[in-house]
Amino acid sequence: MYSLREVNPMVRGIRISPQRALQKRSEQITALLQQGEQKPFKEVIDISSGDSHRTGIKPISFVRQVLSVCLYPELLHDDTLPGDVRQRAQRLLGECDGGSVGSYTDSCGLPHVQRSVAEFITGRDGGVPSYPRNIFISAGSQTALKVMVKLLVRGEGVSQTGVLIPQPCPHTLPMLLEEVGVVLVPYQLREEQGWALEPGELHRALTASRGHCRPRALYISNPGNPTGHVQSRKSIEWVIQFAAEERLFLLVNEVYQDCVYGEGREFVSYKRVLFEMGQQYSEMVELASFHSISNGIMGECGLRGGYMELVNVDPAVMVFAEILLCTDISTPVTGQIALEIMVNPPRPGDPSHSKYTQEILTNRITLAQNAQRAWEFLIGLPGVSCQPVMGGIFIYPRLSLPPEAVEQAKSDGLEADVLYSQSLLDEEGVCVGAGCEHGRREDKYHIRLCVLTPSATLEKVLARLGSFHLHFLDEFSQHA
Repeated sequence: MYSLREVNPMVRGIRISPQRALQKRSEQITALLQQGEQKPFKEVIDISSGDSHRTGIKPISFVRQVLSVCLYPELLHDDTLPGDVRQRAQRLLGECDGGSVGSYTDSCGLPHVQRSVAEFITGRDGGVPSYPRNIFISAGSQTALKVMVKLLVRGEGVSQTGVLIPQPCPHTLPMLLEEVGVVLVPYQLREEQGWALEPGELHRALTASRGHCRPRALYISNPGNPTGHVQSRKSIEWVIQFAAEERLFLLVNEVYQDCVYGEGREFVSYKRVLFEMGQQYSEMVELASFHSISNGIMGECGLRGGYMELVNVDPAVMVFAEILLCTDISTPVTGQIALEIMVNPPRPGDPSHSKYTQEILTNRITLAQNAQRAWEFLIGLPGVSCQPVMGGIFIYPRLSLPPEAVEQAKSDGLEADVLYSQSLLDEEGVCVGAGCEHGRREDKYHIRLCVLTPSATLEKVLARLGSFHLHFLDEFSQHA
């Protein structure tokens, strides 16, 4: 590959996310600070992604204790560790070949972890059965999603596979889909309605895509990333009916299911609603649902563990899902251990139950209070509007920026919210996400902030953001 022309055209066509450029800029500034360069700030605070541990959220003790014993089995004899920690570690080590987390596992994951996930789903969904054979353990939900999309992709030109995706959407989603050769079919979420999914918009997007591609799947994020919207049961029922009528495969991202705090809102899984709608739907609609340890309250991004459950998928097709997972050899065993704990936490009466429950509750309270605090602060800034957040770990305010700032961004080859975010990083050392929209509409500019962060850190961010925002507006107003 002596020139760019020799690189795979599909890879060359992938658009780099503004998020990646901002994070690289953040890393460069951090390096300069460490070298002694003077800035108006002493540290960079990165709340652009869902990496809550990076911002200072502490790991759950039981997870790290069990992992410690599994990594160093000599600790099985350490009486200072709670008994249930050592028992869990011994059980999990017994499931590993050679009694070591350094061994490979089946490409679909440790059978014990698959069983634990299936039991968790059955309990979560009020008894709707889940089976280990339908559970695929992966190195995070993104890996499993890529597997399913690869199975769906086929055709060229007007017959090329299309996937309906929400706008805004997770910032890594467009790159993932483009990498495997999918046509993106965006549908707009209604900001004025709290980022709700409107039935007519899905019909519009599907109709507009015909003649350009063949839509075969519908991607849903519930709770929404980055919007924080939580779908009602009625909304989920409508989406399932739409998928059935249009013969669309449902790809449902439910990684923030343990992060619902909006008044009167609760998480209901797509699978549960599907099976409660009767055989007309429960035996026909194809569904893949995703969950992981990276997102939500646990926040174990670096351990890489997640699962996918397949519903109504032909067993012959599931064989190829397993084959594609084999290309990664196996999911890191440490991630599988953390996943098993997430779906099978300490139970009442266990020595670690009280501490585990308290740590989870503390993180939930911090998340809910931070979301409310950030929302109240943001709507008090001139030129900022923000929908109340119901769930998830992001808040996604809209910016009304001066025309001069928009023109400056265009001359720099940037979107205005990217210019805003770059300036915030350079001047105040705060890294936020910029926009999450594919083919965005004019004058719709947003930033994304992770609110699963220590409250003191959030207060620093809001103080710096407020000062910067007023200065940014004033600076460009003077250019008028």
